[in-house]
Amino acid sequence: MHTTLPTPTDKVGSTKGDAENQLLTSQRACSTEPDHQREGRASCAERSGPPQRHHSSEQRTRSSLRTLNLGILAHVDAGKTSLTERLLYVAGVIDEVGSVDAGSTQTDSLALERQRGITIRSAVVAFTVGDTAVNLIDTPGHPDFIAEVERVLNVLDGAVLVVSAVEGVQAQTRVLMRTLRRLRIPTLVFVNKLDRAGADLDAVLEQLATRLTPRIVPLGAAERQGTKDAAFRPFTADDDGFGARLVDVLADGDDALLADFVDDPAGLSHRRLLRSLALQSRRADVHPVFAGSAITGAGVDELTAGIVRLLPSTPEPDGDAAGPPAGTVFKVERGPAGEKIAYVRMVTGTLRTRDRLAAGKVTALSVFDGGGARPRAEVTAGWIAKVWGLTGVRIGDSLGEPTGGGAEHHFAPPTLETVVVPRRARDRGALHEALAQLAEQDPLIDLRQDDLRQEVSVSLYGEVQKEVVQATLAAEYGIDVDFRKSTTICVERVTGSGEAVELIKQDGNPFLAGVGLRVEPAAEREGVTFELAIELGSLPPAFLRAIDETVRETLREGLHGWDVPDCRVTLTRSQYWPRQSHAHATFDKSMSSTAGDFRLLTPLVLMTALRRAGTRVHEPIHRFELELPADCLGQVLPALARLRGVPGTPAPTASGYLLAGDLPAAHAHELQQQLPALTRGEGVLETRFDRYAPVAGPPPDRPRTDHDPLHRDEYLLRVVRRV
Repeated sequence: MHTTLPTPTDKVGSTKGDAENQLLTSQRACSTEPDHQREGRASCAERSGPPQRHHSSEQRTRSSLRTLNLGILAHVDAGKTSLTERLLYVAGVIDEVGSVDAGSTQTDSLALERQRGITIRSAVVAFTVGDTAVNLIDTPGHPDFIAEVERVLNVLDGAVLVVSAVEGVQAQTRVLMRTLRRLRIPTLVFVNKLDRAGADLDAVLEQLATRLTPRIVPLGAAERQGTKDAAFRPFTADDDGFGARLVDVLADGDDALLADFVDDPAGLSHRRLLRSLALQSRRADVHPVFAGSAITGAGVDELTAGIVRLLPSTPEPDGDAAGPPAGTVFKVERGPAGEKIAYVRMVTGTLRTRDRLAAGKVTALSVFDGGGARPRAEVTAGWIAKVWGLTGVRIGDSLGEPTGGGAEHHFAPPTLETVVVPRRARDRGALHEALAQLAEQDPLIDLRQDDLRQEVSVSLYGEVQKEVVQATLAAEYGIDVDFRKSTTICVERVTGSGEAVELIKQDGNPFLAGVGLRVEPAAEREGVTFELAIELGSLPPAFLRAIDETVRETLREGLHGWDVPDCRVTLTRSQYWPRQSHAHATFDKSMSSTAGDFRLLTPLVLMTALRRAGTRVHEPIHRFELELPADCLGQVLPALARLRGVPGTPAPTASGYLLAGDLPAAHAHELQQQLPALTRGEGVLETRFDRYAPVAGPPPDRPRTDHDPLHRDEYLLRVVRRV
């Protein structure tokens, strides 16, 4: 007897067809025999059911396939890319499994990715399972490239979180799972590398339950783990305790099931439990766990079937296909000729070649099919498309009607900043253009141009990302660069309320504009809000827009040069001279206010108000967890104190102590470097961004890149050439 589960459902969880079709439809022989013992992949696929070769694009349209946009996420080196290769192989898309070490995988297409053996940019491939077309997005696992993962989260229907059976739950695993659960993204867990020495599925399951979430449901057991013949044996109704474990987890999220169990514990059928499992999995209430090896293929058939049966898919649209197109841009890249290519998840409607959008005219489209992208004249809701011609598009943009998912940040912002210095002075102009193109692909790089010092700085997550930027500039743009020492990125928070006013021809105001502004604190993550306390219509819209835009730009550098991310700015006064001209002559700027007057005056007024309100510099703080041997505690605590760490009470463990606390982000890398010597190489450190906290002592200043409106005479000398 084999485990069964219902067929795929849409996003609201309604079942399609017979609710008692098989879940793990692959036969046990196919899952337990390693590849080298099988008679052939085709025969196994025939016996297993779901894994089969893809259809052509035309066949897909005729059969109205459902679509599933699936993310593969993991800590670095857990085997995401290898699993992607194996899924494509099982589905019949590729004839040979590529190797990360050999640089022959489908998704690691950048030369730098092949050289380093890590994923740097997210990549999309596609395969078909039964009546479901899966767009699979392979994401980076290294924490320095978490921005790539962040953008992908906005377009996912479901996810597979890969965990190593040897290393277990790691730092990035916890960050990813916490975010997936917060966003309610249905997630399966695949414990990879059962064939590796030291693999321990039971230990990993315990870590999953204690460190990630107790709402996991293991769907099988490991056999011969730690050997090349390792296999995944799916549980069946005959396995002792499987039904009881299902009830324990599922009853919390299914009141009807709990009531039936209380009335008649022996009356719950196995099929009833599996129906509840499928429903709760699609709602992201529980997380089924599979295991196996991406290298040998063990357990991948079961995972493939589980992806289709346990994750929500989107049916092919009917009447809505003729509506206005709307979608989310989650990736931008440059083609061979330098053309901009946008990756778009379509949400509603149909996007066609030659459609005109705010970002430009669509000149070409392609959808992912059979492992690659194929040209198509149109793309409908649910699909991921590559779109050419949108010259004005940026990552996070919504095409058509706003989709609401583009601008939200799920992970911590970059906390490091470094100045990029070209080795050849003549490359300065080319360097800025190259970095601007890299910022299109990764907006969190956040270029900061200092025209006064002729320098460009970038925001980064870590030293590995710095090395990748350096290698990319050399390989793709022919620009050799060096980096100055990384510094921590702080922010400024408004501490009080302040106002300032400057009117035309008063107090040395050289501009034909009058502006009054009030600055007040705002809640964290509220952002900068611009409000009006003047009468509507008293100022032309072009002037209002100029003030609003200048306020936001000016607040990128507060009193100490750091970004002011959260505050409320209110326009309290305004004054302008209407458009005038001499008799029988053209418009005279000296007699009429322009938007430029407001753009030049606003920084002076705003910074005066901000000085009166006051700001305080806050630095990023990381939360750390450190596992260390018991006899090393006496060495670690003084080291933490030197690095301004604030540890909590040590918690005893079987092998020593678990120490948790707070640590300034500026010292997190330093602690990581000192740890091997402090703990004889046995310490395990996990850090993550937690919050911003006020800086103790004198606040650090960052050099300004603007015309410095804090110093009036210097500012006026630069912008109007007079004081």
